[in-house]
Amino acid sequence: MLLLAVAIFGVQSCTKSSTDAQDADKGGGKKGGKKKGGKGGDFGPVPVVAVKSIAKDMPIEMTAVGNVEAYSTVSVRPQVSGQLQEVFVEDGQYIRKNQKLFQIDPKPLQAQVAQVEATLSRDRAQLSQVTANLARDVANEKYAREQATRYATLFKEGVVSRDDQDRFAASADALSQSVAADKASIESAQAQIQADDASLSNIKLQLGYTTIYSPIEGRAGNVTIKAGNIITANQTELLSIAQVSPIYVTFSIPEARLSEVQRYMSGSKLPVEANTQDDVKPEVGALTFVDNNVDSTTGTIKLKGTFANGKRSLWPGEYVNVVLKLSTLHNAVVVPNAAMQTGQDGTYLYVIGDDRHAQVRPVVVGMRRDPDLVIEKGLEAGETVVTEGQLRLAPGSLVQLPGENPGGRGGAGKKKQT
Repeated sequence: MLLLAVAIFGVQSCTKSSTDAQDADKGGGKKGGKKKGGKGGDFGPVPVVAVKSIAKDMPIEMTAVGNVEAYSTVSVRPQVSGQLQEVFVEDGQYIRKNQKLFQIDPKPLQAQVAQVEATLSRDRAQLSQVTANLARDVANEKYAREQATRYATLFKEGVVSRDDQDRFAASADALSQSVAADKASIESAQAQIQADDASLSNIKLQLGYTTIYSPIEGRAGNVTIKAGNIITANQTELLSIAQVSPIYVTFSIPEARLSEVQRYMSGSKLPVEANTQDDVKPEVGALTFVDNNVDSTTGTIKLKGTFANGKRSLWPGEYVNVVLKLSTLHNAVVVPNAAMQTGQDGTYLYVIGDDRHAQVRPVVVGMRRDPDLVIEKGLEAGETVVTEGQLRLAPGSLVQLPGENPGGRGGAGKKKQT
């Protein structure tokens, strides 16, 4: 009998507990309000982190990875053959324009200069001689012509014979031919002197090439030939020089953004920033080149910026982070990137109202620049948006900001202990 009473009592207790639990669930549904996070919910406010949206100027820009290229590269080769006597430049040295680089042995060309100068002196002396001969022959021809004229008159008068007349006429004609020959000799001597002058100028020019100067300012590469070697004109490469100030940075952008670049660059040159891996302050240049065709394999188009590179921080061949600045968006509404959420209906934010409840706000997103994001439509400056804790929120959830008392203003409070 005692065991039977205990069993009956246990069944009644279980039934009573189950009924009490069901009554509690029903009562909670009527009195507890909304679920977790709801107004006056039993589970209290949801802790989140939030910030206020702000209005500020945002630069409109594109980012890309660029490659630094030398403004120009010169291969230094000798213009005359000979023995390299001296080298005045070191590997990797920064050199100035017109700086002396190499000296080729000038003695063979100096000997040629002396030889041509001697030939020129001889030809000038010959010119003087034929000029004197011309003057002499002109005088003789004049006298002979006068004699021939006089004897022609005497022959008409019957004073002299025809033989005398013909002899003086022939002599005058012969002297006329001598004058013509002298004139031809003078022209030949003058032409020879001109040839000598040209040859002398050419050899002196070649002699000038024995000293090699830098045609540009830039950074020297490896000096490939040392003093004492025989070098060949226009073949032996002595050195390469890369002009690094100014310098180019080449980068590519998607073809879809080409029209945007063209629209903004129509008024003025667009600024370009190049950030090296270890440079705190970027180099600033200008967009100076847009390629005339799109690369069909990548769907991009090549652009080029020119930089003064006064600090010489940009090095040919290195990769840099490029920022092409198109314009500035004034008074844009900006929130942190972390505030943005994406759902089936698009992008949205959780906005906290004055009653400390979170509401879903659909927005239209504009440009992004870490860590900021521009909101083009759906949000005003000064509104509070959630940046952390969105996964625990639902529309209408009560929130708790850092440093707030859960049981304080706007909170749901704690249940009383019975």
